[in-house]
Amino acid sequence: MSKKKKIICTCKEANHICDKVQYKEASLFEKLKLYLHLWFCGACKKFTKNNIKLTKKLKESKLECLDESCKAAMKTTLKKAINEHSD
Repeated sequence: MSKKKKIICTCKEANHICDKVQYKEASLFEKLKLYLHLWFCGACKKFTKNNIKLTKKLKESKLECLDESCKAAMKTTLKKAINEHSD
């Protein structure tokens, strides 16, 4: 049984492709499917616009994540507190 690629996609699939586009993980075919879907689906068009705005704001915010040693220290402290509280 061969798999045929469908050019029409559901809203759920379009939203997933939109996320992939934001992270530059979507293929050319997926982008085509998304843009065709957005042509007739206002709800997904709005989702895509909001997704683009959110990504832009996150990049502008210059968020800094904790490094691995801080995460490990927090995890150890949390485990210790849970153990002390449960005893």
